[in-house]
Order: sequence, then C-alpha cells, then structure tokens
Amino acid sequence: MAVENKILRKLNFMQRCVNYLKSIDTETMDLQNNYEMRSAVERNFQIAIECAIDIGEIIISKEGFERPEDYRSVILILGKNGIIPEDFAEDFSTAAGLRNILVHVYEEIDTSLLENLLEERLDDFERYGKHIIDYLDKCC
Repeated sequence: MAVENKILRKLNFMQRCVNYLKSIDTETMDLQNNYEMRSAVERNFQIAIECAIDIGEIIISKEGFERPEDYRSVILILGKNGIIPEDFAEDFSTAAGLRNILVHVYEEIDTSLLENLLEERLDDFERYGKHIIDYLDKCC
C-alpha cells in the first residue's frame, strides 16, 4: 500500500501542476516579456515531468524491471513492459529531454517551445496519469 500511496501523491502533484498550466490563457500570455509567468510555466512543467519520472522509477523498482540508463529510458521501460502503450511511451519520453533543458540549459529556452507545449502537449500528462491509474487498479 505504501507504493500505491507514493504513486498517488506524485500523480496528484503532477495534476496540480498541469491544472495550473491549463489555467493559463495562451491567447494573452507573453512569456517573452513576463518573467514571473515564464518562471511559473517553466517550474510547473519541470515538476510535472519530475513527477512522471518519479512514478516510473517507483514502478520500475516495484516490478523489478531493468534499471533505466537515463530519465528518458524510465518512460520507455514502462512502455516496453506494458504499463503504458509503447507508442505513447516513445512520444511521452521526449518530456525527459524538456526536463533536462529546463534544469540544465534554462538560459536558452525558447519561449515559443513553452507556448507550443502549453497549447499542444498538456493532455499527455493526463493520458500518462490514466495509464498509471489503470496499472494501480490491476496491481495494487
């Protein structure tokens, strides 16, 4: 039960970040000139991605799957082992690359990338969450 609770806490926090990001009016935002908004968007993306990766690492450890080489492979291992669909894992694993950019190359982030992610990719987190809930329903 402790593993399930850890995963649910991470899922809830990930959803909190996604809800904040979804609340942003992409029509009127100006990430280029609004430092506070840009910072909030970057940080909430980073935390949502970190939560997704942490959840994957918890499941990998619980199930005894192969050890991931990097953050991207955490998501790919979940796909390889049927926790999430493989095609979705391939697509969603690019979030790990965004995490690395947000953490290590933050001074070079293109605001148009953030804007595109806000408009096009937030549903990926919800889809990931639904697959994780399905996993919990089956295993725990």
